[in-house]
This record gives sequence, C-alpha cells and structure tokens, in this order.
Amino acid sequence: MLTPEQFAAIQKANVETLFGLTTKAFEGIEKLVELNLTASKAALSEAAETTQSLLGVKDAQELLALQAALFQPLAEKTAAYSRHLYDIGSSTGAEFGRALEGQVAEAQQKFLSVVDNAAKNAPAGSETAVAVFKSAVAAGNNALESVQKAVKQAADVAEANFNAVASQAVTASKGAKAKRASA
Repeated sequence: MLTPEQFAAIQKANVETLFGLTTKAFEGIEKLVELNLTASKAALSEAAETTQSLLGVKDAQELLALQAALFQPLAEKTAAYSRHLYDIGSSTGAEFGRALEGQVAEAQQKFLSVVDNAAKNAPAGSETAVAVFKSAVAAGNNALESVQKAVKQAADVAEANFNAVASQAVTASKGAKAKRASA
C-alpha cells in the first residue's frame, strides 16, 4: 500500500517528466520553425537571383543552360533540408524514447519491489506460486527489452535507408549536370 507521501512523490515525478517532455517537444518545434525560416529566406533570395538571371537571358540556348544549372543545386538543397528535418524529428523522438525507457525501468523496479515485498509476506506453502509469478514478470521484462531492441534496430535501418536515398539523389543530380555540361 502506498503512503500519501509516496503517492505525492510519484505524482511529482510524473509532473516533472511531463514538463520535461513538453520542453523537449517545444525545442523540437523551435528547431523546425528555425529550419523553415532559414529555408524560406534562402528560397526568397534565390528566387530574386533567378528572376534577375532570367531577365538577362538573350536567347533560348542561354535559357536552357540557366534552367539546367538551377536543377542540380535544388536537388542538393532539398536533400539537405530533408536531412535536417529528419535529424530534428529523430533527435526529438530519441529524447522521448529515453524518457519512456527511464519511466518503464523505474516502474519495473517498483513493481518488482512490490512483488518481493508480497513474496516475503506470503503465507507458507505459496513459494511455488510466487516463483511462477516472478518467472512471468521476468519473461515480460525480457519481451519488453526485445521489443525495445527491435525498435532501435528498425530506426537505425530507416536512418541508413534515408541517408542512402538522399546521397543517391544528390549523386544523380550531379551526374545529370555533368552530362548536360559535356553535351
């Protein structure tokens, strides 16, 4: 049975966790807003430069060359933007994951403490039932750890795939630019 002091301490810890996660969420949003503002400013500046370049075009060949020159940096910038966006999302998600893992570990520890306390106070002859219960709890903990490992591995694979796709996109756009330049 929880004492009022223990219950208050648990509630206080939960509120602190909630505010900590809220702070991390706002930090992620701030980074996202900053990224979008920076990208918007750069896009506006580049649009002005492109417009000036287009106004200075004298013939169709120069227009085609200008158009070809615009696509390669666009692919690189899109890949960089996507990478920053992914980094913000994954770092914010990692913060939430660490907080969740900490909460789960703490809850498991408290639960095991309650089980141990109950086992000490169990009537004589219930040792087998207590051992079965403890075994079930251990199996549940092992299953949870396996799921956590699988989720981390899936996140690592997703990140590797994202990096590979972004790298291929930039390489393809550079290759296309090189072909146009040699033609």
